[in-house]
Amino acid sequence: MATDNYQAPDYYLLDELLTDEHKLIRDTARAWVKKEISPIIEDYAQRAEFPKQILKGLAEIGAFGPYIPAEYGGPGLDQISYGLIMQELERGDSGIRSTASVQSSLVMYPIYTFGTEEQKRKYLPKLATGEYMGCFGLTEPDYGSNPAGMITNIKDAGDHYILNGAKMWISNAPFADIAVVWAKDDNGDIRGLVVERGMEGFTTPETHGKWSLRASATGELVFDNVKVPKENIFPTVKGLKGPLSCLNSARYGIAWGALGAAMDCYDTALRYSKERIQFDKPIGAFQLQQKKLAEMITEITKGQLLAWRLGVLKNENRATPAQISMAKRNNVHAALTCAREARQMLGGMGITGEYPIMRHMMNLESVITYEGTHDIHLLITGMDVTGFNAIS
Repeated sequence: MATDNYQAPDYYLLDELLTDEHKLIRDTARAWVKKEISPIIEDYAQRAEFPKQILKGLAEIGAFGPYIPAEYGGPGLDQISYGLIMQELERGDSGIRSTASVQSSLVMYPIYTFGTEEQKRKYLPKLATGEYMGCFGLTEPDYGSNPAGMITNIKDAGDHYILNGAKMWISNAPFADIAVVWAKDDNGDIRGLVVERGMEGFTTPETHGKWSLRASATGELVFDNVKVPKENIFPTVKGLKGPLSCLNSARYGIAWGALGAAMDCYDTALRYSKERIQFDKPIGAFQLQQKKLAEMITEITKGQLLAWRLGVLKNENRATPAQISMAKRNNVHAALTCAREARQMLGGMGITGEYPIMRHMMNLESVITYEGTHDIHLLITGMDVTGFNAIS
């Protein structure tokens, strides 16, 4: 079993911008990843299986709803702490970070933000401990970048709603206890509601054959005349504001998380460049290999500064959706570029499970698409700076 020798790069001494609490939270997550994820992740990725035994540990390091207040069972941490935890988890594997991101930003966040007091008390404490796991149903087979076109719907049936439709590409779906689902009501308004496993007509078939996020459980949500009590609906939020605010929180976490994958690829390539001998010297002594490493650490450093500043703005409730889109797009693209360059540096060894790079690269091919595609985020920035909507 390979030893995890990871050393995080900090070229601009960004640790000096973090509080002692931030560093403690990050270092706790980093140590947990080294102990619990690194030794097993290659095997689980090869088998395309999610390691369910890690859920308790994720809860213990505060990865489920880090910013949820203590009165609802959460750790009550700030947004930079959330980002740092996501960074460390994705350094281990994007699929592990995805599991925590969904639980935090796409399940706990909407329940805390839009739910009734009864819903908060019922679900949040159990979600924080991992006793309940959740998933988020927005994307449909025919509606990805255009969620407003969704056809999943709820019909008023007196004391309950009848839910019909289907969602796909849903992380955590195969084992989730609850699903936060977005559907159109009788008036055509998009509403959010909590659907519980065990409700008749609700099934979660697993998605197989993935080349990416293989250590993450992905599935569908299928609703066939599911009776959902009216107390399970979010009472006030209507339209895309609800799901898009959840996605903003998730995208923020991804902006940090993708850096973790980039940092792992860079650290692996840097160490390899000092050990691999060709033409009687380490390959790190050759100009083209130094070019790759110099570009990697530059992009990582830029991404770190972007994420940190965005975290400060998030803590001050000043971060805009367009700013979050920029960070998500930039940092995931930079991470994927780092993974590809690092893979080349390792040559043939870069495609094997002995090193994490190819796994990161395949994972990032999903991360660059989900929670808003690379191109959609580009257009969000374009619209923000010009005032013209080129998306539709």
